[in-house]
Amino acid sequence: MALNKQLLAQIIEEKLKPLVKKVDEQAHYAESYILALGEAGFFQSANKDQSSLLVDEATVVRETAKVCMTTAFCVWCHLAALTYLRNSDNPFLKNDVLPQLENGVKLGATGLSNAMKYYSGLEKLHLTAEKTEAGYIINGTLPAVSNLGKRHYFGAIATIDTREVMVLVSTNASGLEMTERLGFIGVNGSATYTCKFENVLIPNDFVISEDAKAFCDIIRPTFIYYQVPLGAGVIAAAADGIEKVKAKQNGCNDFLKVQATELRSHHERIEAELTQLASNLTLKDVVNTRLQAVHDTLAAVQANMIHNGAAGYVAGSVPSRKLREAYFFANLTPTVRHLEKIKSNFT
Repeated sequence: MALNKQLLAQIIEEKLKPLVKKVDEQAHYAESYILALGEAGFFQSANKDQSSLLVDEATVVRETAKVCMTTAFCVWCHLAALTYLRNSDNPFLKNDVLPQLENGVKLGATGLSNAMKYYSGLEKLHLTAEKTEAGYIINGTLPAVSNLGKRHYFGAIATIDTREVMVLVSTNASGLEMTERLGFIGVNGSATYTCKFENVLIPNDFVISEDAKAFCDIIRPTFIYYQVPLGAGVIAAAADGIEKVKAKQNGCNDFLKVQATELRSHHERIEAELTQLASNLTLKDVVNTRLQAVHDTLAAVQANMIHNGAAGYVAGSVPSRKLREAYFFANLTPTVRHLEKIKSNFT
């Protein structure tokens, strides 16, 4: 079934656009918007091949990011959780929990920032696990997990003996202490929390994989793929921003080197690469696309600021918000330096 772009645009218009300034300036979490997407069927994987699923869900991220990349980031967090369950061999997670996440009953988050860095040799693993008959007892602290609330699940990886286990954690789990994190220059509305585990029991039914390292190798390309449209959406928004002020100061902006047409060509290239990747998704190719998308996004928001002049420098302006969103995109795991290290493995 083809993506209903008209319905998506309607939900964005009604459920997201009125909240954007509140998200950016008051750290409002647009949970109702993400739930509305689920209820409308935008996270359904049934009767879709892998290529169509990737393209359709990337479209949802991109269209959301055009309006609010903070909320698009939350959508990406949810898609990451869906990716975990879709690839798990655990029948309970696939048959009972996954439908709730796809239908907008529950929401999901990633929780793998630390683990992804661990597997690239950048950090130590923050969580430990102890095997019991009932499941795994988890201890430790994850510094930042986004897109969390009362009806949420998130993935987590903990070390046990000589291996790692990946589990799905309910935010209502006993022994889990969540402390909200604010004070960022952007994405404060991303519902980000420090998660402290004190003897948190994860039942066997909520084990995603007994071999987390091998599982991460499987899901990492999709994990990164869904990030790329975050940048694509911001680039498209920056191009629109430049178009809106092209007549400013008697058309003086025409003399600037970077114009909207260049930004749109970058956007079109990213979209073409996403379509191609959906049919043949490899880590090498998606890392290259993601890395180039970061640089294109940073250049786009800078051009948008210059075209808007002093108006873009005013607190609360759209160009300044896009600028801050782009810097977050550059620092989203895997960050630029992390991506460069991964890329070095292919040369």
